[in-house]
Amino acid sequence: MKKSMLFLAIIAVFALSANAQKVAFEEYDLDNGLHVILHQDNSAPVITVEVMYHVGAKDEVDGKTGMAHFYEHLLSTGTKNIERGKWREIQSSRGGNGNASTNWDRTNYYQTYPSNELKLALWMESERMFHPIIDQKAVDTQNEVVKEEKRQRMDNAPYGKVIYGDVYKHIFDDHNYGRPMIGYIKDLDAAKLEEFEDFYNTWYMPNNAVLVVAGDFEKKQAKAWIDGYFSEIPKKEAPNRVKIVEKERTSEKRVKEYDSNIQLPLIGIAFKTPSFKEREAKILDVISTVLSNGKSSRLYKKLVDDKKMALQAFSFSRPLEDYSVYIIGSILAQGTDSDALIKEIDEEIIKLQTELISDEDLQKVRNKFENQFVASNSSIRGIATTLATNYILAGDTNRINKELEVINSITKEEIREVAKKYLAKNRRVIIDYLPESQKK
Repeated sequence: MKKSMLFLAIIAVFALSANAQKVAFEEYDLDNGLHVILHQDNSAPVITVEVMYHVGAKDEVDGKTGMAHFYEHLLSTGTKNIERGKWREIQSSRGGNGNASTNWDRTNYYQTYPSNELKLALWMESERMFHPIIDQKAVDTQNEVVKEEKRQRMDNAPYGKVIYGDVYKHIFDDHNYGRPMIGYIKDLDAAKLEEFEDFYNTWYMPNNAVLVVAGDFEKKQAKAWIDGYFSEIPKKEAPNRVKIVEKERTSEKRVKEYDSNIQLPLIGIAFKTPSFKEREAKILDVISTVLSNGKSSRLYKKLVDDKKMALQAFSFSRPLEDYSVYIIGSILAQGTDSDALIKEIDEEIIKLQTELISDEDLQKVRNKFENQFVASNSSIRGIATTLATNYILAGDTNRINKELEVINSITKEEIREVAKKYLAKNRRVIIDYLPESQKK
């Protein structure tokens, strides 16, 4: 029986490896600087068109925050040739859907349609880039939408400040990653129409964007439509982007945050870590998986299953362009002392810093990453976003085909050394995330 199970496990791993095929793509530039990436996959009659702009919350200036996220909403209002409020109606009437998202580094817009609607999708994205409606009516309408989103996702969501990054102000003293991604509502309320227009003119241009077409299409026709819709959009002077250098933390910091939506405290142990482009960031992803990815992870088994000190144990990395954020967290069980729980977490970190993980644990991690790679590349939508992100933020579209190679080359010794370097106590911020009722 054991031999049969082992055989099946080997077959499963082999099947994953077989499915983790390289993602084929073609890329080129238009004369106006727009970078184009084409990923052809004719296995299903579906296409995704995605445009990602190299602008996010970190590019905003003091007193004018929230602009990047605001444009995620504003640019779905309408254009010179698309009547206000008709954007989503057009999508749904042609069997499509779409959305947008913002983080600290980039803003992306995507649409997915039956493959015979590629021309429509390209025209709509060219309209969004060239002819958006930016007037006071659109600004006032979307301001209310943004406020409601903030209330739902952050203000009224349990542990929302941790999930959506409001606690990053404790991690970064100088870098703009320390500001909320959604910005400050008071800044949006005070912003004048010309300031919204200035933000668009500064950052939204073909030479600060990448266009990805993924799915079922014919390349010659797609290129002709891309040239017809996008090549006439004028190139602008590229924005002056200056990286803010964040000083290294040299002593442990402990802070308190309060949330009226929670009943049980959460302990967060947060670290500033390297850019997602760096090899060490991938090693930290491996460490995160070993510590708390799933119920078989070290922290979950120890804190939740064995010692009953916590209801949940987790860790996650927020991969960003300049630096990343790594947070180890646990929701305390009733009656658990926070310092006692931190001590238990520290014991597991020390093990990673002083001992080599087992071959079995390392292989388990590799299998998980391979599974994730296959899952993330199982849809053209996922592939489109990964291609766009790798180009616009890492400057290497082909990173999509190097992920597993990097993961599989990580050694046990590297895991130990990176844990020593980045999970040191003097580099961390401990966040006591408490119910509002505990505020004195």
